[in-house]
Amino acid sequence: MDAFFQKLDLDGDGPLYLRLKAALAEAIASGRLKPGAALPAERDMAAALGISRVTVRRAIEELTREERIERRQGAGTFVAEPLTRIEQSLSRLTSFSDDMARRGLKPGSRWITRGLFKPSTEEVMALGLSPGARVARLVRVRLADDRAMALERSSLPEDILAAPEIVETSLYDVLADAGVQPARAIERISACCLSEAESLLLGMAIGAPALTVERLAYNGAGRVIEVTRTLYRADVFDMVAEMTF
Repeated sequence: MDAFFQKLDLDGDGPLYLRLKAALAEAIASGRLKPGAALPAERDMAAALGISRVTVRRAIEELTREERIERRQGAGTFVAEPLTRIEQSLSRLTSFSDDMARRGLKPGSRWITRGLFKPSTEEVMALGLSPGARVARLVRVRLADDRAMALERSSLPEDILAAPEIVETSLYDVLADAGVQPARAIERISACCLSEAESLLLGMAIGAPALTVERLAYNGAGRVIEVTRTLYRADVFDMVAEMTF
């Protein structure tokens, strides 16, 4: 393994830790560093490359945050197993929790915001709220087997979701229990790059590609009862639509 690191090409422009990160990422992507392979200790890697431990540590931290490398308590640092790509159907109105459970993954959430708030101008317009109305706002990182998969921001009228704190996993299960679940939805999909704040929440590199899905959900009477904007990791999700002729 020391010989492998001695042959890494760190030439180029930019900070040395980013060049090391790029070289390691390329080695992982090409299969020269295989999933499950143990990496040397930081001091040994630094010695083999002739660079500082601080530089090695910063590169490893970046790759760990992007889930290319994982640290195992008491065991060391290893090349992470690649994430299995997920096909997200655009044909049916389903919840993230149900989608993950059908794939044998454990759904979860890391909550950022959950409560009733004064609505923003955008929420008033999208939800058709009257003056003085409040909005239930849910912001969370969606997890599958404890891995961050998406960043989801949902807004609903207070009369549709009066107690947002009861939502633990599936919002749609809570709405169904209350008899106010959506009947149909319109979704708009676009590509974007993650901001610094978004990348930190998803454990991705700043500017990493993502898929934005903006959803307007309607009840049976045609009223908008949910506005959701979800950022899906582009390295994990494929959006699939079924069409018939």
